[in-house]
Amino acid sequence: MPKPRLTKLEMQVLEALWQKGACSVREIQETFPEPGRPAYTTVQTVVYRLERKKALRCVKRISNANIFEAAISRDDAQRRLVDELLSLFAGRAKMVMAHLVESGELTLEDVKEAEKALRKQKKG
Repeated sequence: MPKPRLTKLEMQVLEALWQKGACSVREIQETFPEPGRPAYTTVQTVVYRLERKKALRCVKRISNANIFEAAISRDDAQRRLVDELLSLFAGRAKMVMAHLVESGELTLEDVKEAEKALRKQKKG
């Protein structure tokens, strides 16, 4: 079963949990910068959507506030995004790599790391 897609706002909520650890909806909302901060109810909706997607979980309840923590790692979430991106290009990573090179986002060090990972994968 494919893992559910994560929206930009969902990634921002998860980022707050990765940085701060377990916290309430209010604490998550307060991590957003003041201008343009989403409403409490918007953050609450996103949190419950992420809970249904099993990307976060409720770990305890203090008074009437639920405390949530990320159930997936930052690496797992980023892999999901990269997989989604590659699926848009029908799995052709070469196009993505070419863009990264042309834009200057891919460094020689990145290429060396990728080469090392490919060699390791080939041995294994």
